[in-house]
Amino acid sequence: MKILHFSDAHIDIISQGKLDPSTGLPVRVLDFLKALDKIVDTAIEERVDLVLFTGDAYKDRTPVPTYQREWGKRIKRLSEAGILTVMITGNHDVSPALSRAHALQEYETLSIPHVRVCSRPQFLTPQDLEGLPLQIAALPWVPRSGFMIAQDNGLPEIDILNQKLEDAITQLITYWLENRIDSNLPVVFAAHASVEGAQYSSERSIMLGNEVSLSRGLVCDRRWTYVALGHIHKAQNLNEGNHPPVIYPGSIERVNIGEAREEKFFVLVHLDGKQVSHIEWKKLEGRRFIDRSVRVERQENFMETILREFPPQKDLEGAVFRLVVDYPAAWEKLLDEAALRRHAEGALEFMLVRRPQRELRVRLPEGVLASDMSPLQLLEMYLASIKVFPEEIQAIKSLAQEILWGGELEETKEVL
Repeated sequence: MKILHFSDAHIDIISQGKLDPSTGLPVRVLDFLKALDKIVDTAIEERVDLVLFTGDAYKDRTPVPTYQREWGKRIKRLSEAGILTVMITGNHDVSPALSRAHALQEYETLSIPHVRVCSRPQFLTPQDLEGLPLQIAALPWVPRSGFMIAQDNGLPEIDILNQKLEDAITQLITYWLENRIDSNLPVVFAAHASVEGAQYSSERSIMLGNEVSLSRGLVCDRRWTYVALGHIHKAQNLNEGNHPPVIYPGSIERVNIGEAREEKFFVLVHLDGKQVSHIEWKKLEGRRFIDRSVRVERQENFMETILREFPPQKDLEGAVFRLVVDYPAAWEKLLDEAALRRHAEGALEFMLVRRPQRELRVRLPEGVLASDMSPLQLLEMYLASIKVFPEEIQAIKSLAQEILWGGELEETKEVL
């Protein structure tokens, strides 16, 4: 049996920037769609038995019709090829409001042939999988709002609520392991969730804050045949060299410059009976990302020093390129941004991050020690040294006062 596992498509997460003249779609959206095409092509060419998608099709649960159409075209190809496709919903696919439809709702509503959506926790048997000799314990993203309504016991603190939700999920998975598994068949645990010890990349910035994590022991339980995970964009096997494989394939394209050095994958899982015989990591080439930084320490040849950090034009062509430049603030006028942008014209996108460094040492009046001054006095002296406007100094001091003492006057504090 062959299973193709991919996750975190996010096909419309970058819908700004240059447009493709032939389709009218953003070039970066086309990058994600090309990766999705590669995945669908491979599924058909390899004649896989199952395509398993572990969540986050779009940027959010309200994709525009154009992107729904593009996603639908690819799912339709799998359906027409007779390949069973199971999709579980991720945090970007669902609404915090329990009654709202999720982003993959139409596949449930219209009963598309060979397509099944898991928008709630469920244990799938061969009867649910068109006779495929397989079991899937499916755990989509569980919104806290729905759990609170089910509890019907007020609004606990977020950490208490997370613990209750984590306990409930643990109990459910334990029940599946102990009561639902047919030991004669392979069983896949498929979840859109964080797992303790997983390595994050830059997707932390697009997640929804504090969240529940599954325990490593639970996902690494040897009763699973294979563990298919989604939610974390960095490709990894959390149980390397051991049984079962616990796989985050990662996102299908780089979401931002923070993922510049990460490779992107989907996986082909080969089952021999109830065991995984081997796993193929299929690399997705995607858009080239280049991230470089330079510190200029000599005024002579200022621009030449920066330009030496540019990649060759052939590597720059069509790439997303970020250049971080550190230099003394006094040399600000030497930086010719227009010249740098001309040099980067071949890039799809050029991000210049300027970091002028200022002398931060503040000299205290003669005979005065730092310990003799209050925090607000030290803050005011520092702000004045970096030429902050007086009215801004007062606003920052007020904010600092609020943070330090809850708005009480400094003079009322005897101990700092």
